[in-house]
Amino acid sequence: MEFSIVIPAHNSESFIWKALESVYSQSYDPNQYEIIVVCDKCNDATRDVAKIYTNKIIETNFGRDGLARQAGTDIATGDWLLFMDDDDWWLHEYVLQTLHDQIDGTFNLLLFGFVWKSMGNIDPIRIMPDGRQVYWPNVWSKMHDLNWLRKVGVRWTDQRMTSDLRFTRDEFREAPALKVLHQPLYYYNYMRIGSQTEVARNEG
Repeated sequence: MEFSIVIPAHNSESFIWKALESVYSQSYDPNQYEIIVVCDKCNDATRDVAKIYTNKIIETNFGRDGLARQAGTDIATGDWLLFMDDDDWWLHEYVLQTLHDQIDGTFNLLLFGFVWKSMGNIDPIRIMPDGRQVYWPNVWSKMHDLNWLRKVGVRWTDQRMTSDLRFTRDEFREAPALKVLHQPLYYYNYMRIGSQTEVARNEG
């Protein structure tokens, strides 16, 4: 198995299909990737929707996207790990083929571009006002070497709003070998009404 795609979900029956469809419709060999949906505190039909696309579904009761992601990571069997949010999607059907073509044995972490809702294409490298080059801290615009992650012991925590930041900080602290793909592959549906991010911010 080459790729594991982990999607934490919370009451997303009305929209997760778009994320799942964007993976399920990939041109890549379906025997070489798995879709793992983590239904975290779901009390709607999210699981039923997910069953249309995958039989690898687990249920958790964390209420934390980081811990839900870790639950999915723990059962992943692919060489490479990808994360998606339940309200985002991949931009085209060649994402996995594009990522596969980048694999050359030289890196543990691949960074790629994304489209930020209403802001256009975003490069993996962010230029700061002082000229410094930094990497975006999200996990869904990266391809992670799963065996390397397990070897160095990088895991998700129960933090809510900053779980991505904490995970990528710990990941970079372990000094992965990096590769950068200056091409957008992911659509970030930032601050969808009712999203966990929006709800958490409104709660303060």
